[in-house]
Amino acid sequence: MRRIVPVVIGLLLFSVDVVSQENALVGADSVRLSLLTCAPGKEVYSLFGHTAIRYECPEKHIDWVFNYGIFDFDAPNFIWRFVKGETDYLLGVTSFGRFVEEYRYYNRSVWQQTLNLTAEEKGKLAGFLMENARPENRKYRYNFLYDNCATRPRDKIEECLDGNLHYISNDKGRTFREIIHEFTAGNEWACFGMDFCLGQETDRLIDDRQKMFAPLYLMSYMASAVVTDNKNEQRLLVCDTYTLVEEVKETEGSVFAGFPFTPLQTFSILLFIVALITAFEWKKRRLLWWVDLVLFTVYGVSGCIVAFLIFFSEHPAVSPNYLIVVFHPLHILFLPWVIRLEIKKKRNLYHLLNFIILILFILLWGIIPQRIHLAALPLSLCLLLRSMSNLILTSKKTG
Repeated sequence: MRRIVPVVIGLLLFSVDVVSQENALVGADSVRLSLLTCAPGKEVYSLFGHTAIRYECPEKHIDWVFNYGIFDFDAPNFIWRFVKGETDYLLGVTSFGRFVEEYRYYNRSVWQQTLNLTAEEKGKLAGFLMENARPENRKYRYNFLYDNCATRPRDKIEECLDGNLHYISNDKGRTFREIIHEFTAGNEWACFGMDFCLGQETDRLIDDRQKMFAPLYLMSYMASAVVTDNKNEQRLLVCDTYTLVEEVKETEGSVFAGFPFTPLQTFSILLFIVALITAFEWKKRRLLWWVDLVLFTVYGVSGCIVAFLIFFSEHPAVSPNYLIVVFHPLHILFLPWVIRLEIKKKRNLYHLLNFIILILFILLWGIIPQRIHLAALPLSLCLLLRSMSNLILTSKKTG
């Protein structure tokens, strides 16, 4: 959940140096390992926060951070691979000073949870991290919900424990979408975009472990986690918690801070404009085919994105997506035929089928097993209104 910085080449070389010192690390008695949690940022890719592991060995003057959230936006075909769900992330290693300064610069809080590990467990975790930092091992296939910068550190910590880890929580049942909404509450457009792409799977109840895809949730669960060792003795996994960077409160903003309207407001205004145009059509008793050309093109292109995610993307939780009922590629496919009939002022079957489908979609909105963003309602009504207008006006022409 953190973009790669220009020093990536240095990180690669640093990782090689880290591996060369592996044996020295594992046997250190004064080693301290901690989980670092970073507060959400304003950029879309940082809305959920970040997680990393800190390795300290004062005797050797070593203070490193292992970061599973490195990606390169400038890599070849990054956008295409991201849409397909084939984004590869890297384990980066950097100095603690550089890591924490970046978050101080961006005014994002950073918390440290010191892990209560035995010497053997510290050695195991350090060994796992060193092995993972090798150039041939540092790449992994990123998965937003199931394998990300938060779940990777959790898994490595669990693997090193000599015993069982129990997460204690009174948190009520939640869905992926509810947690996503929690972190996108300050960015309505990001929320709408994610709701547009994510399908029914994000609306099922998830267990405590699955909630840990969000770094702040992982931090909360780690705070109360209990280790039961092979002798049936228990200890808290986290022995100390510190605030390393304190956010300075300022006026809230977002990526779309310059845009004054939310998606619901924007599309409600669009619906009002479409309604005015449609009323003008009825008054003049003539079809403005160019309106449908614009609308159906936009909906069709959007539908291509939804269809691609459903049928071709490896992303989790994008299929099924009931928005395919409103946004689908058929709008583009049949558009030339639809516009030709509109110019000739003839009724066409496509508008009739589209009208029926949209009526059913809106009537069944409340029982669809997917939580659909409310901004999709005025968008659906825009298309419904256009098909209804066509049916009414061509009926009058036919009569």
